[in-house]
Amino acid sequence: MTDFNKKTVLVTGSGRGIGAAIVRELAKVGYNCVINYHTSEKGAMLLKKEIEEKYGVKAIAIKADVSNEDDVDNMFSIIEKEFGGISCLVNNAAIDIPRIFESKRIVDFKKVMDVNVIGAYLVSKKASRYMIKNKWGRIINISSTNGINTYYPMCLEYDASKAALISLTHNLSVQFAPHITVNSIAPGFIGSEAELKDYEEEFLNEEISKILVRRVGDPKEVAYLVRFLLSDEASYINNSVIRIDGGQYGS
Repeated sequence: MTDFNKKTVLVTGSGRGIGAAIVRELAKVGYNCVINYHTSEKGAMLLKKEIEEKYGVKAIAIKADVSNEDDVDNMFSIIEKEFGGISCLVNNAAIDIPRIFESKRIVDFKKVMDVNVIGAYLVSKKASRYMIKNKWGRIINISSTNGINTYYPMCLEYDASKAALISLTHNLSVQFAPHITVNSIAPGFIGSEAELKDYEEEFLNEEISKILVRRVGDPKEVAYLVRFLLSDEASYINNSVIRIDGGQYGS
């Protein structure tokens, strides 16, 4: 970057949900933000306006399919023009295509892996150029407890992708050492009130009974952890997978 700034961050898949919560939290502490979206254009544009007005940071919203290399190249061309590059990356973009096992399709399995794993690889590779040049950087991959020990056969391709993202974290941390730290966050059952209303009460109660703190996590709580891992105070945390699941057990 021409003027290196540790507080420049790209959050993929940040037009809504956990990604949007991460952008809000980082903007609150002064990060200039690149909001990436693929389908959530309205949410991304509203979020850009919100953080610029509320926190006085610079923000841009870019539509890009992270599994498409041309889209990723175009996104970084825009980023370079606006910011000169980035210093922090949060790979949050992900999709899930749940179906009963007998109805699953290879095309869906490939699509989930393309977005959730190849997307994180592509964006990390492009982002690392700026971090390597400036000998400082942070990459956080948003995985899931579904990639560790929470299993739902309806989501087996999602679970496989999140396990692969953890493996990618370990490999990238070695590749980008010593100046770039690469960590993974594995959220458990996280959801806003608006998201939870779509679940059946019986299912919610059953899942909450497996969580030691007896509640569902808030997207803000994941954002708080991201904020810490991007900070200088977290400089000795590397190649780690951090669960944030309220002490979830069982599956």
